[in-house]
Amino acid sequence: MQDVDNETDPVEAADDEQDLYGISTWERRSILDSVSVGVYWLAVRTGQVLLILVALLIFLAIGGLSILREPLIGVLAVLSALPALALAGYVWYSDVTSSEPLSLLAATFILGVLTAGFAAVANSAFQPVFTALGGIGMVLFFYLIVGPVEESVKLLAVRLYAYNDDRFAAVIDGAVYGAVAGLGFATVENAIYISGAVGEVGGLSLGLDLIGIGGDITATRALAGPGHVIYSAFAGYYLGLAKFNPENRGPIIVKGLIIAAVIHATYNTTVGIGSGLIQAATGLPRLPAFFVFVVLYVGGFGYLLFRKIQAYKDAHRAAHAHETNERDESVIDTETE
Repeated sequence: MQDVDNETDPVEAADDEQDLYGISTWERRSILDSVSVGVYWLAVRTGQVLLILVALLIFLAIGGLSILREPLIGVLAVLSALPALALAGYVWYSDVTSSEPLSLLAATFILGVLTAGFAAVANSAFQPVFTALGGIGMVLFFYLIVGPVEESVKLLAVRLYAYNDDRFAAVIDGAVYGAVAGLGFATVENAIYISGAVGEVGGLSLGLDLIGIGGDITATRALAGPGHVIYSAFAGYYLGLAKFNPENRGPIIVKGLIIAAVIHATYNTTVGIGSGLIQAATGLPRLPAFFVFVVLYVGGFGYLLFRKIQAYKDAHRAAHAHETNERDESVIDTETE
């Protein structure tokens, strides 16, 4: 029996010389075809714009703009994002294919900030349900809600714009834009946490308050931020892999999200226990013990991300070396003739 490509109709597979337009193949030919293409394009873009507008409204509703406009909180939020920025910068620097355009990076960062609102709403809606179940409920909350939702909205920030651009031209680009989306998410999440901590003490002033209370929460969030970059860089890498393997796009994206969500949820589940054990075993104060845990946990998965990126870089260099060798051999053969 003749093997037939699953994406090729049997008629087309049997006769590829006959004009089968409108029978088993399709391409844009008529005015109606062009109108259909235009309507589809408009529907997709309208959906994207509406989704971004909803994200913006949610962001404003949860006080995102007012938080970022508060000078001292803004300063602390920026400071808390510096380690995440450095990590995202490393992922960007590791792209051996081409430098990603600033416009796409900036748009992805902004979308990462805005889509964080979706996660805030979902977390707020479901947390009371799981909290009622006690400790096991919180573990379920991290694995079923926090990890999957937060990693999905960060990937959405990439999917809405950069993914559709022709300049998203390599698998590794997914890791770059995923990292930038994670940076945007971490920045606004840090600002919300810092704002909450400040609100509990009735505000901050320049001087000891900024150094003490503000410095403590800023340091804590600065340690948490790089995790968001690593998680979404993993998911983003698989999004890039999916773009260039469209026949398996869905499963590949799901795989990336599962990896990112599990790493994320496991961090949330173990950070308190792990820091406490380190504190008990070493006698370190709370913040240094937390720092040690983050270095071990986030650093470990950061190393795995480094290995994944390095494998791509090695394959890229090998492929280009092979192309160079083929060109050299072709030149030699031509000269010999």
